[in-house]
Amino acid sequence: MKDFLTAKEVGILEEAHHDARFRKQADRIKTILFLNRGISYEETATLLLLDATTVRRYYEVYKRERIDGLLETHYHGSVAKLTKTQEEELREYLRKNTYRKVSQIIKQVQDTYHIEYSVEGMTHLLHRLGFSFKKLKFVPGKLDMEKQEVFKKEYEELKAIKQSEDRIYFLDGCHPQHNSIASYGWIYTKDTKTVKTNTARKRVNLNGAITLEDMAITVLNEPTINAEAMIRLVQEIERKQPTGKIYLIMDNARYNHAKILKTYVKRRRRIHLMYLPAYSPNLNIIERLWKFFKEEKLYGKYYETYQEFTQVVMDFFRNIDQYKKQLKTRLTDNFQTLSL
Repeated sequence: MKDFLTAKEVGILEEAHHDARFRKQADRIKTILFLNRGISYEETATLLLLDATTVRRYYEVYKRERIDGLLETHYHGSVAKLTKTQEEELREYLRKNTYRKVSQIIKQVQDTYHIEYSVEGMTHLLHRLGFSFKKLKFVPGKLDMEKQEVFKKEYEELKAIKQSEDRIYFLDGCHPQHNSIASYGWIYTKDTKTVKTNTARKRVNLNGAITLEDMAITVLNEPTINAEAMIRLVQEIERKQPTGKIYLIMDNARYNHAKILKTYVKRRRRIHLMYLPAYSPNLNIIERLWKFFKEEKLYGKYYETYQEFTQVVMDFFRNIDQYKKQLKTRLTDNFQTLSL
């Protein structure tokens, strides 16, 4: 029975398993995937804590009705225990108060409305009310939303008045460490996949700039990032853009306010500095480039020597044009809005 699924069908089932809300649905999908790998009915039943008859039934259902039949749970709901008003109250309460466990929400409902729910019943209710189980996102503790909105307005005004030959650049540094970064991936349930690590603590100091007008990307490898390194980056931008005004958007690192940098810029009338609000990495578009770079070259990768690591890092940016199609959708000025 091995390999009775096409590659496309395997992909559909794996994606459905990733999105499955309930254990029974996930077990049905794993049954078909296990059988496709040549695992017997009996072994599959043992792995999934099912009986062999159930495993055979799932297989027959899939043969007849494919994935739609396999995932049909015949759950049609039950009479709502909470009134519509109570459900709205619960929704608003849970939007303000986050719980890690369904059992905690069950207790909250019981304490508030004196109504009992099972874990499965509460899970159905949460999905119906628009909730899903996902990670909290970190935001800087000193985030100033008002200043972020002011920056966005000023940025839009700058885009509106600049000339066609002018360019707006987003600048920042990145310091990838010579060590492996573990990442998520699709791994067979019974397997453990590993990636080598080393004890190295050396870093590559990247200083970069990007402009969205023509997706020009400049990245320099520096011994350290300081005011002198920023001047070298500005000089490289000037070399690449010989005409038009140059607007440089950067964070508030001390070296970006250094007298030597400001003196250099003051002597060049076509260069203008613009500073981001403090604690606002979401407004610096080059942060998305750094993230893409790490996904492509660092996650789950092992480089034995620092020299090899540095070579891979710099080759990525020397050949950045091959990623332009992927970057075009990620590097936009649709700024992420953070909320506290």
